[in-house]
This record gives sequence, C-alpha cells and structure tokens, in this order.
Amino acid sequence: MESDIQRYLNRLLHEKRYSEHTVNNYRRQLEKLLAFCHAAGYNNWQQITTQDIRMLIAKRHRQGASPSSSALQLSATRRFLEFLLSEKKITINPAVGVRGPKKAKRLPKNIDVDSLNHFLDQMPEDEPIEVRDKAMMELLYSSGIRLTELSAMDIDDLSFSDQTLRVLGKGNKIREVPFGNSSKKVLSLWLKERNSFAKSGDEKALFLSQQGNRLTNRAIQQRLAHWGKKLGLNDRLHPHKLRHSCATHVLESSSDLRAVQELLGHASISTTQIYTHLDFQHLAKTYDAAHPRARKKKE
Repeated sequence: MESDIQRYLNRLLHEKRYSEHTVNNYRRQLEKLLAFCHAAGYNNWQQITTQDIRMLIAKRHRQGASPSSSALQLSATRRFLEFLLSEKKITINPAVGVRGPKKAKRLPKNIDVDSLNHFLDQMPEDEPIEVRDKAMMELLYSSGIRLTELSAMDIDDLSFSDQTLRVLGKGNKIREVPFGNSSKKVLSLWLKERNSFAKSGDEKALFLSQQGNRLTNRAIQQRLAHWGKKLGLNDRLHPHKLRHSCATHVLESSSDLRAVQELLGHASISTTQIYTHLDFQHLAKTYDAAHPRARKKKE
C-alpha cells in the first residue's frame, strides 16, 4: 500500500509537475489515510468503503481539524483512489459523493488605496536593500503576483519596453502581466544596485539576498513584515495582502472580473469571484454613508 502512495506522489511530481510543497501536502494526507487503514486491519485498498472515508473525515473533525484541512484530506483521498481505479487496483472509488465539513467563506484582507499609496510613497530609497525591498512591494501590489512567483522571477522575465512581467504560475503556466510606472522606476534603480549583491554573473534571479543568492519566500515575508511594522501599518504586512489589495482596487475601479482573473492567474473565475464580495462591501459602506434614506436617524 505504501508503494502505491509513493508511485502516485511520483506521478504528481514528475508527470503532473506539481510543486514539492503541494506533493508534500498530499503525502501528509495520504499517510493519515494509510494509518486509518492499518488501524482497521486492512491490507489492500479494495477493502476501504465509503463509510470508512466518512469515518476518517469525522475523526479528523473531532481531532480539531479545520474545515479546510478536512477538505484537503478528502480531496487528496478522492484523487488518490481515482488513480488506483485507473490502475485497476480498486473497482469503485468509495470517496465519490462523500462531503466534507462546510468551509466558511473568508474574504481576503486588503489595505485601502490611500493607506497603501502613503505607505509605498514613504518607503526610503537611500540604501540598496531599501531599493530592493521597495521594488518587491511595488511589484506585488502593481501586478498582483504571488509570493512564489516573485521569488522565482529572473531578470529576463522583465520587459521594460512594454512594462510586462513573464510569470511562471501554478501548474507551470506562464502568463504576462503589466506593471506600473512606479514599479518601473524603482525596478530600474534596483537593477543598478543589484550588481553589488551578485556574487556571480551566472545568477539570473531578479531579487538577491546580501549573500548573493535568490531571495527565499521566507526572507521576502520577513522583509515585508519589517517594513509594515517600521512604517506604522496597523496590520501585519504580507505578500498576499498586497496581492489582494491589487485585485480589489482594480475591480473597484474597472468592474472587469475577467481582467482580474487573468491578472491573478486564476484557472477558474469562481476563485476570482470572492473579490466581488469585497467590491459589494465597499459599495454597501459607501451607500450607507452617503444615501439620505440609508443613514440612521438620530434618537
């Protein structure tokens, strides 16, 4: 049974081109499935039933797993069993039709336009590391790219002539996204400073650490948190907050959901639609504050 799981994970990594992070997530979920089967005394996958899948999800729920974690367990289990079905190791997929706990819809947090503009405008550009950090934040906000997309970016992915980035997104899909004039200005400054960071002419990474290596996801998160705290943002600053802010502000101004979908690199527009809830919240607050029949009368 262990070898079946390993073959499946190898397929995800090498054939499906899933990231190592995603494959490790699947590994953890399938190890829990395997432990459940061993505890039940099963020695092959054919023995597992739909009731077993429900019991596994219920057990995870009782142990305090969040609805998202339970959903991941169910998804990983269902896809693995589908793989076994295709290999004729089982005759039916017992996870089909099993439902996990309902997930509460959480709206992404963003920073309002004025606060974010003020924050970026007051970012210093006196030291090379300050220029680098500001360039990263301008790109995250200007283009709405993910943290992993930023850290993986190479110099050759920049095109100043048409102000676009070539982005390697989820599933190794490449897309082109624009970046604004503020990003262009600070990126030009950073490329001049970058040579003082680079220890080798062979290094292609756009953003480098002071040791001359590609800046890691963790390091980028730490730099943003540092500047958010130093410059007085109320909430902790992290890359996804800048991505969400970009999407929200573009949608508020344009109402073009398809454009936001392309910008963010969402495979399905249903993922992008969460921003319509944010847009409606903004509209509702404006209405409540401005419409004469919406304001509460004084007691």
